[in-house]
Amino acid sequence: MTAVLIACAHGTRFDEGRVVVRALLDVLRETAPEGVEVHEAYVDVHAPYVTDVVAAARERTSDIVIVPLLLSTGYHTEVDLVDAADGLPIAPALGPHPVLAEILVDRVRATGAGVDDTVVLAAAGSTRPGAVVDVERMAELMTEAGIAGPVVTAYAAASEPRIPDAVHTARAAGRPTVAASYVLAPGHFSRVIENAGADLTSAPIGADPRLARVVWERWASARAARAGETLARG
Repeated sequence: MTAVLIACAHGTRFDEGRVVVRALLDVLRETAPEGVEVHEAYVDVHAPYVTDVVAAARERTSDIVIVPLLLSTGYHTEVDLVDAADGLPIAPALGPHPVLAEILVDRVRATGAGVDDTVVLAAAGSTRPGAVVDVERMAELMTEAGIAGPVVTAYAAASEPRIPDAVHTARAAGRPTVAASYVLAPGHFSRVIENAGADLTSAPIGADPRLARVVWERWASARAARAGETLARG
């Protein structure tokens, strides 16, 4: 029986962001286990919407897992995707994860940042408390992955502190700052981060091939957990 991974991104009005997401989908299809299809879906902004993708996949197979191409827990993972899944397994968000930390560290180093510069881990933000916990854990993982200077968390919206405030605080302490763009693709939030006033700003995570390891790990774990639940009920 065919297995389906529904890779669900947020969605964006920006063409360059859509290009990045589709490039990541290409990477996932190239690295997919035999017999597993990767279907494109979005939770907001534009089609194909995840509810429609789920409905179409159910007509072909029951072996379906939704993997959010989202970096942290939030309203979309806790509410929108749960509603769309209607009982299907949903993997956790991609972060926090050591592979993401490796990518972020590489992006920071590519800016030419100094070893002791303050890194402002700049996330989109969410009203959900779990999102802040996730981002704070990512900051810890970046330190473990090799960032020597301070790593502080900040947000473009919804959560505190906001990115310009974190940059100002770091400058007041006499440290140059680099904003580590903790977003998947160019779009609204990447522009907010770029305009936050940091001395340097890293590129978004993008369609880094290493992300495939995270996605397939999330898929396998969620699929195995569903199989275990089925056996327990049986």
